[in-house]
Amino acid sequence: MTGRNHGRIASSRPPEGEGDVVPAGVMRNEGLDAKVLVLNRLYVAVRVVGARRAFGLLARNIAEVVHLHEGQYQAYDFESWRELANFRDQFVPDEQDWVRSVGFELPVPRVIRLLGYDRLPRHEVKLNRRNLFARDRNQCQYCGRHFPTSELSIDHVTPRRQGGADTWTNLVCACVRCNARKGGRTPEQAAMSLVRRPVAPRRNPLIAVRLGQKKYQSWRAFLDDAYWSVELG
Repeated sequence: MTGRNHGRIASSRPPEGEGDVVPAGVMRNEGLDAKVLVLNRLYVAVRVVGARRAFGLLARNIAEVVHLHEGQYQAYDFESWRELANFRDQFVPDEQDWVRSVGFELPVPRVIRLLGYDRLPRHEVKLNRRNLFARDRNQCQYCGRHFPTSELSIDHVTPRRQGGADTWTNLVCACVRCNARKGGRTPEQAAMSLVRRPVAPRRNPLIAVRLGQKKYQSWRAFLDDAYWSVELG
């Protein structure tokens, strides 16, 4: 595939800010909650963004859609993507998100490519609550039960008062009950055991969760082991 010729974007991050703006006429609805994989100019995955930001990048001609149809990837600018929306047989009904506007509907692309950005992604996965919950799949690492995020906390395996650090290997998900039972002790001191030993993920755990959903299967072609640590926006 060949992209259109646009100027390089002088930035260390994929463009954002104005990219959050939804194109004129598009109503805010559930399709805007879908996620979109962003590739750099060299087709390397660099980021995952919401549909709202993706449409903003397309409308400003900063990016193009990379769409999988019948085993082939094809490129579309924003206007040609709007035209393709008239042919709904090009999309798998149960796997496609749509945003609705007055007079037309737009399919949410699964993958877009930045036309003037060729930097490579960082290989480090951010240590934050969202990624910790995703790594542990919302499972309490002491009792083994799964809970909604609102009913989980983050526990220091080795407590801070005993020198425990904020690291991937010392932080786990714990339900409120288990966290209270453990208190300021190590698992051994509390006579508790971990479901699994905490480790730093080699790839972004939230992307692994998304790949478990059928509608995001087209991401796999761009997510080899070297680039599964892309940042989520």
